[in-house]
Amino acid sequence: MAGPTLRDVAAEAGVSIRTVSNVVSDYPYVADETRARVQAAIDRLGYRPNLLARSLKQGRSHVIALVVPELDVPYFAELARLIIAEGRERGYLVMIDHTDGDKNLERELILQNARPMNFDGVILSPLALSGADLSERPPGAPILLLGEKSFDSLADHVAIDNVAAADEATTHLIDIGRSRIAAIGVQPSGYDTAKLRLKGFRRAHRRAGIPVDRSLLMTAARFHRTDGAEAMRRLLARPDRPDAVFCFNDLLALGALRAVLAEGLRVPEDVAIVGFDDIEDGRFSTPTLTTIAPDKQTIARRAIEQILTRISKSDDDAAPLEIRAPFRLAIRESTAGGGSRRQAGTNRRSHP
Repeated sequence: MAGPTLRDVAAEAGVSIRTVSNVVSDYPYVADETRARVQAAIDRLGYRPNLLARSLKQGRSHVIALVVPELDVPYFAELARLIIAEGRERGYLVMIDHTDGDKNLERELILQNARPMNFDGVILSPLALSGADLSERPPGAPILLLGEKSFDSLADHVAIDNVAAADEATTHLIDIGRSRIAAIGVQPSGYDTAKLRLKGFRRAHRRAGIPVDRSLLMTAARFHRTDGAEAMRRLLARPDRPDAVFCFNDLLALGALRAVLAEGLRVPEDVAIVGFDDIEDGRFSTPTLTTIAPDKQTIARRAIEQILTRISKSDDDAAPLEIRAPFRLAIRESTAGGGSRRQAGTNRRSHP
């Protein structure tokens, strides 16, 4: 038996077929009362629009590609879930792929026109892509960039201020009285993530008048738990081990936390630890992890809003936008409740 049609919905709502079509297509110039009446009729009848027919008519697929470096990294998984939800709320399907940070895959993605693959737009979180690669991109579906890598206004970009965030994380450790602060995640010839977070780490030290001990800057090939644990073990083997560690993401921090506890040391009493990303694992670790918490919901919402703005104005030559999302320092057990060398009231911020 055939399902309800536009005509059926129009009769149920007491409006024209065109009005129903405008509501289904999310046409903005429909009175709120009329839109509500039509939506109520759609819900009562169980009407489902023919997305294929609508796509053919509009010349759009209502599909957005989301490409991240690593699907099995919790930060990207959590962000992807939010982007999918934001897209779905606006009638778009989000399809996901990952590049493992491979420059050739990232370059291939942006140099091909996404429209023959039926993507209306692409949201990409690049690691290895260069500005020269992006400037060579032919006309095609709009592209929006996520993450730390900046391309000097070559494309819309949504990110937090990584330098300010790393500065705040390091300053928190200084505020609780730590002076030998290590950093895990340095990549001398690596990605922008490490460079920006190291810059913030150095800036906090400089403002506090504390010299950075270069021997406490630990490299990490990848931002995974094993890399954090290995770097932490090297630090603990020193006779002058650090009293605090800023890890450039939460996976590094969780690996470092495990290594400290395995040595019979206490966190935060012996070594305080701060991470970055606020992944769910850190809220359930023992102790729970102090971390920089990017506003992932805002990142997802602004990314979808901006890519849909570009899709709806395919001939729009407006300059690319640099969109800043907020962040906060979530202070938890890995720096609070036992390791302060100053009174707790000296902390600049207190967050749950």
